[in-house]
Amino acid sequence: MNRTLYRYILKEIPPPFFLGVATFTFVLLMGRLLRLTDMVVTKGVPLGDVIRMILYLLPSFLLVTIPMAFLLAILLAFGRLSGDSEIVAMKAGGISLYGLLPPVLSLAVLTYLAGAYINVFAVPEGNTAFKNLLIQVVEDRVSLGVKEKVFNDDFPGIVMYCDRYDEPTQVMTGIMIQDERDPLEPSTIIAARGAIHADHGTRSVRLHLADGSIHRTSGREGYRLVQFSDYDLHMNLNQDAQPVKRNEQDMSLAELRAEWNSPSTDDKRKQEMRLEYHRRFSLPFACLIFALVGMPLGIQNRRSGKAAGFAVSIFLLLVYYIILSAAKTLGEKHLLSPFLAAWIPNLLFLCGGIYLFRKTAAEESIPLFDFLARATSWVRRLTRKGDGR
Repeated sequence: MNRTLYRYILKEIPPPFFLGVATFTFVLLMGRLLRLTDMVVTKGVPLGDVIRMILYLLPSFLLVTIPMAFLLAILLAFGRLSGDSEIVAMKAGGISLYGLLPPVLSLAVLTYLAGAYINVFAVPEGNTAFKNLLIQVVEDRVSLGVKEKVFNDDFPGIVMYCDRYDEPTQVMTGIMIQDERDPLEPSTIIAARGAIHADHGTRSVRLHLADGSIHRTSGREGYRLVQFSDYDLHMNLNQDAQPVKRNEQDMSLAELRAEWNSPSTDDKRKQEMRLEYHRRFSLPFACLIFALVGMPLGIQNRRSGKAAGFAVSIFLLLVYYIILSAAKTLGEKHLLSPFLAAWIPNLLFLCGGIYLFRKTAAEESIPLFDFLARATSWVRRLTRKGDGR
């Protein structure tokens, strides 16, 4: 009988879980999608590159959405079982809430393993690949930021204007450039035509100008005029021309350990490395904690429906991530050890989950739910009285 019951519960949880993963991931992606879509529409970046960027970003979003979706799935599944009185029937058959725990914990372990793999391996690789691809796109398609009859200020210290721009050949005509990278010697360049070329080796852009003049002012020499037939203007995409800077979220576990053990690393960065190391395992572990919290809360909702389950899940997740953010801040300020800063939200929710689970398993009332029930009943009575008037 237990096997049949376990299979029944195992079939109940996955549908809302996968729906929740898709929904939450889409919502979190919306902010990035708007920016990436703008790259396709206004910058002419190939759609294939934008899709690759989205795929590289997915692991960092899945790390957050998997625990969120798992909590929602548990609440909805047990809310439905409780609302249809199936939990009562199971208890009448001699199956306690503890007897329903094994299939839920097995799914929680699977989601934890998936989340740990994503956080330990996929997120650092995805973040690094995203940054590299973004730089490559900027270098390859930098000329797409140039617009006709518009003052373009995409390059630091340089404002560029052109009358005509032929995108396929990347040739401009009627060019005027204001170069203020050296405040002591600002210059204005006027050219009949020019072409843009990206230099991947130095991570810079070379603007080859023809038939023009350079008007430069200097405090020592005054005004100078230089006529040219050919002139190359170099503009750095990254003024330091350094490789893509990697933060702690882009590093592997071995790189994190090496960074905080390095004598050249300052204390603040060492603390950040240790925090990230522990968070790699604490964030996916939330799935196991949410299993203990979600089962009793789903049963307590009874006939409140899916809307109540969704609202409860959003509230709990909000509380969890507020505590997580506060603990991280305390850890960065050395007020908490990195271990506690990463694990304290799980420890607090674990204590709350055990309390709720034991109370629900023993069919004892929970003061908070009793208070909410009385408050809801009081609001409904006031509403009815107001309608009667």
